[in-house]
Amino acid sequence: MKTLDDWLRFIEQQHPKTIALGLERVAAVFSKMRIQLAAPVITVGGTNGKGSTSAMLECILRSAGYRTGLYTSPHLLRYNERVRVSGAEAHDGALCEAFEAVERARGQTALTYFEFGTLAAFWLFSREELDVVILEVGLGGRLDAVNVLDADCAVLTSVGIDHVDYLGPTREDIGREKAGIFRAGRPAVIAEPDPPRSVAEALGEKLFLGKDFGYQADPGQWSYWGPAGRRAGLAYPALRGTMQLRNAAAALCALERMRGRLPVAMQDIRQGLASVELPGRFQVLPGRPQVILDVAHNAEAAATLARNLADSGFAPETLAVCGMLRDKDIGAVVRELAARITRWHVASLPGPRGATADEIASHIRDAAVGKYASPAAAFAAARERAGESDKIVVFGSFLTVADVMAWLNNNKTSIR
Repeated sequence: MKTLDDWLRFIEQQHPKTIALGLERVAAVFSKMRIQLAAPVITVGGTNGKGSTSAMLECILRSAGYRTGLYTSPHLLRYNERVRVSGAEAHDGALCEAFEAVERARGQTALTYFEFGTLAAFWLFSREELDVVILEVGLGGRLDAVNVLDADCAVLTSVGIDHVDYLGPTREDIGREKAGIFRAGRPAVIAEPDPPRSVAEALGEKLFLGKDFGYQADPGQWSYWGPAGRRAGLAYPALRGTMQLRNAAAALCALERMRGRLPVAMQDIRQGLASVELPGRFQVLPGRPQVILDVAHNAEAAATLARNLADSGFAPETLAVCGMLRDKDIGAVVRELAARITRWHVASLPGPRGATADEIASHIRDAAVGKYASPAAAFAAARERAGESDKIVVFGSFLTVADVMAWLNNNKTSIR
């Protein structure tokens, strides 16, 4: 295999299941690869907010002069987005070399796409002289491939209802799985002030809940308070949305816990928060009509998106472009946003997990609905209909946002 696309096609075919939780396979190959990471590891999990929190940690630590490794998933436009070293995406050649290292070591062990990619990221990070590694959990925590590495500090952003087929039907069940990234004797930070009991009992005195730290929002700035004191006059995160201060506070609490190994100054925090970027998180594009991209795909994230829309000003019409996976709670997402949407443009997503436009439309009541073969087609129709003062909000899945971003790029519409 010569190209990154060749490798990606290959690793997609190496396990019969897209998702197969469990550490036995990945741990066995990890051991054979003899990967050693000297840098401290911060692992970030949670139903929603983990990508934003990981990005904030990366930007603050980079502003402080540290060489960072960041592993996230899924990607939007390029696989390279998943693996970053000091803010730069891994180039194709480095990823191909990393995949080759995994393939040499795995023998007859079947790995999923995510497991293969996770081990490749670890191998790539081990070849760099990094000061810190930040890992975003893929699904759950306890049995997720990133959990083969012991976290020096774990962050749990939220516990909501999602992936119930894998994690269980209740917040207690899901919290127990997500708390699996915690390690005895090492700090864990939970952004929620009142998490499920299964999480709150996980580590005892090493656990820092959202009631042990917090934030105060003021005009033009905000302040953080935590076990080590107060930090005032902070810049608002460049990421928009009502939950981003909670995510930022969790990131700062984690950095407090790691200050002996990774000290950061106030100016580093201000600069990092002001410069953080993460596409698809209430991302407002320039121009008219206003276009908002958000990867919200569960009820908790949809409720946050609804609040953000309410706070973003009046529009005569708000048009939804929505495509979802059928294993998500489509009805709950629609209900959370129904009061904010005047017209729906629903789209089918590809693959066996993709919901059809008809399936999504069946959950919508008392609103006009158009059905389309793809998110790009739905977005083109929404653009055609929308007036200059209207809003178009694209949500429901990473796949939905990615398809619309690709359409915008192909049609010479600028996005970051």
